[in-house]
Amino acid sequence: MKLSATTLTASLLVSVIAILLVIPMMLQWERPPMVSTQEGFRGLGMEQVTNPRLAAKLKAATVLPTPDDPVPNDGVLVKDDHENYKNVQVLGDLDTAQFNRLMGAISLWVAPQDGDNASCAYCHNTDNMASDEKYTKVVARRMLQMTKTINSTYKPHVAETGVTCYTCHRGNPVPANIWSTNPGPKQAGGFAASRQGQNLAHQPIPAFAALPYDPFTPLLSKPDERIRVVATTALPAGTGADVKSTETTYALMMHMSTALGVNCTFCHNTRQFANWEQSRPQRVTAWHGIQMVRDLNANYLGSLTDVFPANRKGPEGDVFKVDCATCHQGVNKPLYGFPLAKSYPELSVPNP
Repeated sequence: MKLSATTLTASLLVSVIAILLVIPMMLQWERPPMVSTQEGFRGLGMEQVTNPRLAAKLKAATVLPTPDDPVPNDGVLVKDDHENYKNVQVLGDLDTAQFNRLMGAISLWVAPQDGDNASCAYCHNTDNMASDEKYTKVVARRMLQMTKTINSTYKPHVAETGVTCYTCHRGNPVPANIWSTNPGPKQAGGFAASRQGQNLAHQPIPAFAALPYDPFTPLLSKPDERIRVVATTALPAGTGADVKSTETTYALMMHMSTALGVNCTFCHNTRQFANWEQSRPQRVTAWHGIQMVRDLNANYLGSLTDVFPANRKGPEGDVFKVDCATCHQGVNKPLYGFPLAKSYPELSVPNP
C-alpha cells in the first residue's frame, strides 16, 4: 500500500510538532549520572540525590567575600561623637573605628557599582551624611535592625554562623530572590474567572507543577497560618488540611526543596512525613526558618511599605519580601556555611 504525498507530509508535520513539544520538556530533565547519599535508615528511601555537574557550577558561581581586618578601638563611641556622627539610630554603641569598618563592608556587600550610586552614595547624600532624604538609607537602617534580630533571636535557625547583608545581596542592591503577591494573569468571566492560583506551567515556583504559584502570600507573610497536609480531626474543616491548603503547602515545600537544593527527605522521613518524632533534626531547623521568614516579612519588610517607591513594589503595591531562596540560593547552608558574621560581631548584638 502506497502512502500519498499528502499523508507523508502530514505524518512528517506531526513528527516535527511532537519533537518541538518534547524539547522544552527535555530541557527540564537532568542527565545522569547522579549521586545518591543515604541520610537515614536503610529501606526508608531517605536519600539525597544530587547532580554533581550542577552542584559544581553553583559552587563555582558563589563568591565568598574576604572580611576586613579587625581594627583597634579608638575609644570613642559613635553616639558620643556629636561633631562627626549625627542621626545614627542603630549602631551608635559602636566604637567609631568599628562603625567605619562596618560601613565600608556594607557598601561592598550591597552597592559596589561604579557611577553616581557607587558605595556610600547609594544610601547617603555625601554632602550631608546625616540626611534621610534617600529612601535607601531608611531601608538600610531597618535592614540592619533585621539582621541583628536574625542573629540574636533566630539562632535555632542560623546557629552561630549568622547572616550579614551579603548573605542575601551578594553585592547587589536588590537580592536576586524576592517576591511579592502574584495576582496572576487576567481571566475570562464565568467558570473561568479564577485559576485558584494554579495551572500556569511556566511558573517556576511550584517547579512547573499544577500547584498554586503564590504559596508565599498565604504562608510566608502571616505569623500564624498553619502549614499542614494531614488533618488532626476526622473532618478537615478548621484544621488547615483541606484540598486547597494542602496544594498550597505542597507548592511551598517544593519551593523549599529547590531553594535549599535538597530532596524532601532532607527533613522528612518517607514512612511518615507528618510525624515529628520520626523526622530528621533538619525539620526543626526548617520550622524555625519559616517562623523567621514570616517575622521578617511582616514586621521588617512590611513596615517599609510607605518608604519604598512604586517601582520597588509588586503589582499589588506590596513591598518585595523574602523566602528561603533569598538566603540559601540553592544550597542547604547559605554561602556553604561561610561564617562571615563572626567577623562582624556587632551584627549579632540585639536591638536595644
